[in-house]
Amino acid sequence: VQLAESGGGLVQPGGSLRLSCAASGFIFSSYVMSWYRQAPGKARELVATIGSGGGSTDYADSVKGRFTISRDNAKNTVYLQMNSLKPEDTAVYYCNARHWVRKEYAYWGQGTQVTVAS
Repeated sequence: VQLAESGGGLVQPGGSLRLSCAASGFIFSSYVMSWYRQAPGKARELVATIGSGGGSTDYADSVKGRFTISRDNAKNTVYLQMNSLKPEDTAVYYCNARHWVRKEYAYWGQGTQVTVAS
């Protein structure tokens, strides 16, 4: 099983980034996919979630209207489009996969750093 995040980097406030998470080793379409983030000295927090079929999404209040989660089950990939980035969005962003029924089957990526600074 592997979740490989990419797309992080340094961006100025107000800018945009698109994170990708490529999955392998499991049946991607059977898993709910989420993005989490962890800032220095803070607990990991849930940013966005998308259902296994892609029809339902949910967002943390802090990112609603700015971030969009999507998935392509044909490519086994989940995305996080981040617009209007703020310095407080600076964190390591992690991809998470959780089986839609058997929740004990859950996997994490290694994380990608997003830094918002001028």
